[in-house]
Amino acid sequence: MDILKEADFRKELKATPRTGYLFFGDEDYLKSFAVKQAREVLCPDPSFAFFNEMKLDAVDFEPQKLLDALMPMPMMADRKLITLTGLNFTTMRQNELDALCDVLALLPEYDYNLLIVTASADCLNAGYLPKSPSAVLKRLGEFLTPVQFDRCTTAKLAAWVQKHFAHNGADASAELCSLLPEYCGHSMFILANEIDKLAYYVLSHGRNTVTEEDMRLVCTPANEYDAFAFTNAIMEGRQEAALSILSDYRFRRIEPTVILGEVSRVICDMIAVRAMSDEGTPGSEIAAALGIKSDFKIKLYQRCLRNTTEARMHNALEACLDADRLLKLSPQGYAPLEKLVCQI
Repeated sequence: MDILKEADFRKELKATPRTGYLFFGDEDYLKSFAVKQAREVLCPDPSFAFFNEMKLDAVDFEPQKLLDALMPMPMMADRKLITLTGLNFTTMRQNELDALCDVLALLPEYDYNLLIVTASADCLNAGYLPKSPSAVLKRLGEFLTPVQFDRCTTAKLAAWVQKHFAHNGADASAELCSLLPEYCGHSMFILANEIDKLAYYVLSHGRNTVTEEDMRLVCTPANEYDAFAFTNAIMEGRQEAALSILSDYRFRRIEPTVILGEVSRVICDMIAVRAMSDEGTPGSEIAAALGIKSDFKIKLYQRCLRNTTEARMHNALEACLDADRLLKLSPQGYAPLEKLVCQI
């Protein structure tokens, strides 16, 4: 399956865009920005934007509305832009997916359209890319060209932060630009708001240079969790912390099977790290063998393993298998994950 990156989409947009794209991945801000770019290319004249851009949302979506949006020809333009946002593919029933795909299959008949379906970070399980895309991604990929929006690397994010400050007429050191994502979180939506707040604050006080003191005074600290933080809390017996993170996952409506899959993967990685570390394998080689991008994560695993026995790791893996069976046999919400936390 052909999966594009953001830069590939931008190139196609300037040349000959296809009839349909599926935006997915971790960085929702970049998806929104790419839609804005498509709008500027396809609907440059605001006088006709009302006719040539149609927005559909999951709140009142049904396949017939998408079919109706496909049919009108664009007015005074070559192409028409249609955006569909808010669908949760992790909870979508098979018959709902089939009905959507029946309409998507008609896209070539209405080639004057550019359809962009945007799935937010938690609403599409993409599988393990690039080797093992999920069944849903494969199905949608039959009709839409998937475009993956990854989280920016630390260096790229820091450079973006600095440019955003400059756009607002403020200056910030490279050190502060690297510190801001660590303090406020890595969501570019959140960072954009925090950068605006900081810039306006210093400018209103007759300055244009942002300091760390300004950041800590004005910005909101992040409350971010990841699969390792959750797993680490479980393995260290910090049940209250693990249940707090699980409560945050529930609030964000992250699919229980996705959470369990990530936890199981982390535990399997930790078992492999222990085995390879015991053999004296360097951290860089362990990272390469497991497909982990950062040696730092290997060090985190090793630090956690110092306080965890091998038997406990294997018991944790058995508990994950038990939770997996419970989730697949009958829908029980987050109960199997709560049992997992209390069991280990």
